[in-house]
Amino acid sequence: MFENEEHDLIRKTVRDFAEREIKPRAKELDENSQFSYELTAMMGELGLFGMYLPEKYGGQHLDTLSYIIAVEEIARIDSSQAATLAAHNSLGIGPLYYYGTEEQKMKYLPQLCTGKALWAFGLTEPEAGSDSRGTKTKAYIENGEWVIDGSKIFITNAASDISLGCTAQVVTDTNKDGEKKFTTIIVEKGTPGYKTVPMHGKMMWRASDTAEIYFDNCRVPQSNLLGQIGHGSKIMLSTLDNGRLSIAAMGLGLAQGAFELALKYSQERKQFGKPLCKFQINAFKLADMATKIELARNLLYKACWLKDNKKPFAKEAAMSKLYCSEIAKQVSDEAVQIHGGYGLMKDYDIERFYRDQRLLQIGEGTSEIQRLVISRYIGC
Repeated sequence: MFENEEHDLIRKTVRDFAEREIKPRAKELDENSQFSYELTAMMGELGLFGMYLPEKYGGQHLDTLSYIIAVEEIARIDSSQAATLAAHNSLGIGPLYYYGTEEQKMKYLPQLCTGKALWAFGLTEPEAGSDSRGTKTKAYIENGEWVIDGSKIFITNAASDISLGCTAQVVTDTNKDGEKKFTTIIVEKGTPGYKTVPMHGKMMWRASDTAEIYFDNCRVPQSNLLGQIGHGSKIMLSTLDNGRLSIAAMGLGLAQGAFELALKYSQERKQFGKPLCKFQINAFKLADMATKIELARNLLYKACWLKDNKKPFAKEAAMSKLYCSEIAKQVSDEAVQIHGGYGLMKDYDIERFYRDQRLLQIGEGTSEIQRLVISRYIGC
């Protein structure tokens, strides 16, 4: 219903790339917690960064579904590379494209489509996760410059050598009732007072770049304002709506990959004289996995169709993010069960899939927050 021949070609192209270039390296990169500049550059050469941007900004002017299929196919093989792709496109490029001035777009976007430069979105703080209004990072204008103080945490694509900077949500004012006014500001790497610190010891997405950001009397030009003063929450919420489609695509792709691993193993592994898939209990597990994945794909693709046709899609984005991340958990769990003891060993890819899925129910709005968002849309 939602796919056409162009989408099929994109899927085949990205799948071939992921199988050929990412799969042989995924285990080692995960083991070493190593961000891959080479694979990032390759994804850029393939045109996966800024796919939905107009050509004048370095993009291919493709629709949302094309981009989502690309994320899905990368996540089918490795969530770390999918995280780099998804975060850069949705959280990095997105706000600059949708809310930047023409001058800002021309300055940043062309280089951010190459795979040789990345951009981050500084929202989460130590005390501001699900409650984004808990943001404490502050900014004020002094002598024609923004002065920023505060910190961010769990920020993707912020600390690698090719990260050019971030878009930070800051508090720029409070009203008489103490309500905060949020604003988004562009901060380039190398600005005095701007510091990024890589975060290590992650359970999942070990080959993606996750960082803390510190702003200490960090001064940027007043023209680095993104959007309008006080519109930070609007920009943040809009960005998360788009980002939820990406996380949903990661959940869908991971579930597809986990299912395929379980199916292949169950066809090859024998117990009591026959393949595991011939036992009804395992056959039914696999049937349920396939059904959930098909439902997830249709829900996510419908949300993409709504967005591409300029219809409201925020409810469906939240539903997609919730359902795809939850079925990634269910499918990977059952896939480990089918693998038995081998599923707990790092020699088998399913072990990495099981770890990688866990962030999907937390990042870009927890499952609990998605249910809160959905409940409001349905009139609760």
